[in-house]
Amino acid sequence: MINIVVISISLAIDCLSVSIAGGATTSKPKVIDALRVGLFFGLFQALMPIIGWYIGFSFKSLIENVDHWIAFGLLCAIGIKMIYEALKGKNEKSKSNLLRLPALLILSVATSVDALVVGISFSLLDISLYLSVAIIGSFAFIFSFFGYFIGNKIGKFLESKVELIGGIILIGIGTKILIEHLI
Repeated sequence: MINIVVISISLAIDCLSVSIAGGATTSKPKVIDALRVGLFFGLFQALMPIIGWYIGFSFKSLIENVDHWIAFGLLCAIGIKMIYEALKGKNEKSKSNLLRLPALLILSVATSVDALVVGISFSLLDISLYLSVAIIGSFAFIFSFFGYFIGNKIGKFLESKVELIGGIILIGIGTKILIEHLI
């Protein structure tokens, strides 16, 4: 059980970082928005291990060879877009890119690709799959929900540079995922 909690925390760290970046770009965070972010990230973090479980060990080598590239590409694409928008300069505050459905879906998938591989490894172990994914999803939800508000508080200190920093954070997360898998 301790291993599942440690895995859950490590999987939720990416969700936390993305939520902080998203929360930092909003002018007034709402509980409903934080719930939406938490539910998307929590749901994807919980569903991916189930999908991985059913894919099984036979496809593990195929997914392991590309999961880090997929996550890197998706996170960098969103990060570059955020940096571009920050440098372009917007006069009006709009809802965070994180709250738009396409961005939320892409980021949910990008941050949960590693959970897919975890699910594949779960298929080789004698563990309770549904208890494990409930724990994984819960940590992702909690980290994402509170990360959204933390990001907003940090954002008030950083003013206009928040979206730029958020983009850099997303590219950093993608690069971290890529480096971890290449080393």
